Amino acid sequence: MSFSPKPAVELRFNIRASSLPPEVKQRLIALAGSRMTHDEILLIDSREHRTQAQNRLAARERLVALIRQALVKPRVRRPTRPKAAAREKRLTGKKKRATVKALRGRTRGGED
Repeated sequence: MSFSPKPAVELRFNIRASSLPPEVKQRLIALAGSRMTHDEILLIDSREHRTQAQNRLAARERLVALIRQALVKPRVRRPTRPKAAAREKRLTGKKKRATVKALRGRTRGGED
């Protein structure tokens, strides 16, 4: 019985040379992370299937999924201020906790 390695496929995608909009390119570079080379080429490696054709298809599907994820524009976060009731609740909790911790200390006085 001999061991045959799975045929690996390495897909290379040049993000800068692609026709994607600039903001999508920026998001794709951010999503790619460590899969980017110093030449800004996206590398996708696939070796999960037994045939090279299946690995090639899996690598393409992963690239398409990554591009679809980059196409989604992130929502703009609008900063909010805490309500007065929430602020009061937080402060009372802090005071309660401080008194509990203060009671843990050594007692003062002549009791030995």
